[in-house]
Amino acid sequence: MKIELKRVNDASHYEATAPSSSVKVNIDGPESIGGEGKGVRPMELVLIALGSCSVFDLNEILKKQRQEIEDIQVEVEGKRRDEIPNIFTNIHITFNIKGNIDLEKANKAAELAVKKYCSVHDMLANGGIEITYEINVN
Repeated sequence: MKIELKRVNDASHYEATAPSSSVKVNIDGPESIGGEGKGVRPMELVLIALGSCSVFDLNEILKKQRQEIEDIQVEVEGKRRDEIPNIFTNIHITFNIKGNIDLEKANKAAELAVKKYCSVHDMLANGGIEITYEINVN
């Protein structure tokens, strides 16, 4: 796996691409280093990676369980320590699912998706980050 970062301006705006996709992801730093709000910040990308990895698997498991999914939305919130490096100490994932969903099946699917199949979870959790999740069915 490989990605490329290309400098967009002389501040801290970069464009990321991967050979597997032609999609570009804009990344920008904080204002303190010249960031201009033209992209997501690197630590936000970590939360995006965790949320997307988990929800991809959750969606597939729910489909295999024959659950009728109308929509899935995910919120991921991370708490960071004050000292440098400002790594995450705790991350909480909230899955909001709409449809004809059996809550017990959804909870089992979320456990499998987050703790068994999501490689991003394993990398972060093995690094000492506490990761919790909840599932809401509406």
